[in-house]
Amino acid sequence: MSVRHAAVWSVGGQYIGFTLQFVSSVVISRFFLDPAEVGLFSIALAAAMLISLLQDFGLTRYIANLPSLRQGELGRCSSVALIFALAIGGALALIALPMASFYSEAGLAPILWIIAGSYLFVPLAIVPMAVLSREMAFKDIFAVNFAGALTQAGFAIGLAAAGFSAASLAWAMVAAAVVKAVVAQWRRPASPFPLRFEGLKPVLHFGSQSSALYLIGGVGYRSADLIVGALLSLTATGLYTRATGLSTQLRNLVAGGAAAVLYPAFARLQREGEDLAKPYLRVVACFTAATWPAMAGLALAATPTVNLLFGEKWIGAAPILTWIALGEMLVIALPLHVELPILRGAMKPLIVRNTLDTIASLALLLLGAAYSAEGAAMSRIAYGAIWLMIYVRFISRMAGISPAQLLPVHFTSAIATFAAIAPMAAAWVWMPGYDTLGFFPLASLAAAGVLLWLVALFAMRHPLADEIAGLAGDMIGHLRSKREQPAS
Repeated sequence: MSVRHAAVWSVGGQYIGFTLQFVSSVVISRFFLDPAEVGLFSIALAAAMLISLLQDFGLTRYIANLPSLRQGELGRCSSVALIFALAIGGALALIALPMASFYSEAGLAPILWIIAGSYLFVPLAIVPMAVLSREMAFKDIFAVNFAGALTQAGFAIGLAAAGFSAASLAWAMVAAAVVKAVVAQWRRPASPFPLRFEGLKPVLHFGSQSSALYLIGGVGYRSADLIVGALLSLTATGLYTRATGLSTQLRNLVAGGAAAVLYPAFARLQREGEDLAKPYLRVVACFTAATWPAMAGLALAATPTVNLLFGEKWIGAAPILTWIALGEMLVIALPLHVELPILRGAMKPLIVRNTLDTIASLALLLLGAAYSAEGAAMSRIAYGAIWLMIYVRFISRMAGISPAQLLPVHFTSAIATFAAIAPMAAAWVWMPGYDTLGFFPLASLAAAGVLLWLVALFAMRHPLADEIAGLAGDMIGHLRSKREQPAS
C-alpha cells in the first residue's frame, strides 16, 4: 500500500473514531455524568495510563525496524507483550486502595480494578497491530480501531444511561479491549502461546530504552489530571479533562491518522537508504498547515463550542480549552520528535531531552494548578515554548536539516492559519452574542475559514495543497474506474 493510500485509511479511521468518541462524550456529558463524575474517572485513567506506558514495551517500533519478519520473532514479541500487560494489570489492582485513600474517594478503587481487567486482553492486539503497521496494512488497522471505538462508545453510553456513573467509562474500556483483541488476531494472528523467552536480548534492549523514554515523557503528559485532582477538586479535574480531551480529539482528527503512517513510512525510507531531509520538511509543512488552523480556531471558539456541545454546567472548561489549544500549536511545530531519533539510533540523547521537558512540564503544571485549573492550562503555553527550545536543534540534526530551514515552512503555515481563522476572529471581535452562537452560525464561520485556508494554500503552492490535489485526483480516478467497470 502506498503512503498516500495508507494515510487515507488511517485518516478515515481517525475521523470515524473521533466521531464515535466525540458523540459519546457529548451525550454522556450532557445527559448522564457531571464534571465531578468525569473527574473521578479521569484520575483513575490517568493513574492507569502512567503505568500502562510500559504496555507496548517499544514493540511497535522494534517490529517496524526489523530487516525481516520471522515467526519466532513474533512469538517472542507476543510473549513479552503478554507478560508486561499482566504485570501492568496487577500493578493497577495493587495501587487501587492506596489511590482511593490518597484522594479520599472510595469510588476510585473499583474503577481501577475494572481498568486493570482490560489488560487481560490488551496484549493480544499489540503485536498484530505492530505487524499490520509495518506492512502498511492500514485497511486492516482501520477495521480493528473501528470495532474498538464503536464498542467503547456503545458501552459507555449504554452503561451511563443505565446508571453506572463513572464506572461506565471503565467497563467500556474493557469491552473495547476484548473486541480489538479478537479483530486484531483475526486480521493478523500472533499468539503469545506457547510462551517463548529464548533470544530475547535484542527485544529487551530496545524495549528497555523505549520504555524509559515513554515512562519519562508520559509522566509529564499523563500526570495533569492527577495533579489537578490533588491540588484542586474533582469538578476542576473533570473540566480540565473535558478541555484537554476536546483539544486532543481535534488534533488527532486533523493529523493523528497521518502520524500513524509516518513512522513505518520513514522506517522504510531509512531501510532503503533514502535521505530524510526533504520528506521531513514536507511533513512539517503539512502538519502545521493542517493542525495550527484547527487549534487556533478551537481556541477562538472555545466558549460557544463548550456551551453548544456540553451545556452550561461545563462552561468552566472554555477558558481552559483556549489555553490548551494554543499550547498544542507549539508542540505541533516539530512532528516526529520521538520517532526520528529512534530511527537514527539516538535513544540516549532523546531520553536526556525527554527528561528535561518532563521536569519543565511538571514544574509549570504544579505552579499553575496551585492557583486554578485555568492556571494549569496557561502553563502549557510556557511549557510549549521551553519544549521547542529543547528539541529544535536536536530534531533538525536528526532530520539532516538546519533550524533555519524550518522558518519558511512555519511562515507559510502561519499565513494559512491566519487566513483560516479570519472569519472566526472577526466574529469574536464584532458579533453580538458570540459566546452563545448556535450550530449553524458557528459551522458557517468554520466553513468560511476552510475556504480561505484552501485559497491561501493553493495561492502559496503549499505542500499540503499538493497532497489535497493528489488525494482528490486519486478519488476522482477511483470513481471513474468504478463507472467504467460495468461497461467493460
